[in-house]
Amino acid sequence: MQLFGHRLSAIVIGLTACGFAASAAQAAYPDHPITIVVPTAAGGGNDAFARIVGQKMSEGLGQTVIVINKAGAQGAIGTEFVARAPADGYTILLGYIATHGINPALQKLRYDPVADFKGIGRLANSPTLLIVSSASKINSVKELIERGKSPDSKINYASAGQGTAPHVTAELFKLSTGTNMLHVPYKGSAPAVTDTLAGTTQVMFPSLFGAYPHLSTGKIKALAVAGDKRTPLLKDVPTLEELGVKGVSVPQWYALFAPAKTDQAIIDRLNKELNIALKDPAVQEKLAEQGADVSPSTPAELDAFVKSEVVRWKGVVKQANIPVE
Repeated sequence: MQLFGHRLSAIVIGLTACGFAASAAQAAYPDHPITIVVPTAAGGGNDAFARIVGQKMSEGLGQTVIVINKAGAQGAIGTEFVARAPADGYTILLGYIATHGINPALQKLRYDPVADFKGIGRLANSPTLLIVSSASKINSVKELIERGKSPDSKINYASAGQGTAPHVTAELFKLSTGTNMLHVPYKGSAPAVTDTLAGTTQVMFPSLFGAYPHLSTGKIKALAVAGDKRTPLLKDVPTLEELGVKGVSVPQWYALFAPAKTDQAIIDRLNKELNIALKDPAVQEKLAEQGADVSPSTPAELDAFVKSEVVRWKGVVKQANIPVE
């Protein structure tokens, strides 16, 4: 009995020591730079978003926040990389509507958007725009539909890649309007917008965040918002719903995620610093200038949101009859 008591004491002491070690590790976090992985090409909206927020978060964390791009497979490559990374809070993901909503409905992935991640917090939303190249001579949604329905329609629409938000939105638009447009996928939003600016493609459905800086060039025109409401930055641009085009509402969202086994204390610390960054007037101004609305959340709220997005997009893909890879 005495021997058992000694063993029990040893176990308790050992567990207590482990608890102290874990607490000490959490208290020291972070003690070296943190990396935000952006799973899309450099120069796009996601990349800018991560850099704006990451720079401000570094002040509160007391460590440099590095942003790296791991593009490919519509965000799946970079997302899988973070899912398999050490769950220590030093490698996190700038996830978005494709990685944790659309991709699971369209691709056979080597990551699970729910089981392989813990949400840190939402960053912001950016409405989807319907833009056309000025070279196309299309001046309204009505003209686009009329030309898209003609037998000799030669309208090409650009997307950031197969299964991305611009692709799915365009397919919903085609379904709702009966138009015929040829899909031209690119490796990221930035090159897709560039070719639409040049007139190589005539139509695109990018995020306002990605398109807004280019509207002042006069090379593209915003015809409508593919969302539930107009955006304050473009008060005169109507929604597709207002123009009689139903069922094409794709608000794009952005959030930070960590590998699933990351300690909750680390998740909470990152959420705290993220939300402090999002309250900063300078950060809000930079994001607003790009067409993004700050939309903070708790980790639990983000996790619940992702579950609902996975269900939603499976239904949308089925409705739009988009082939699953």
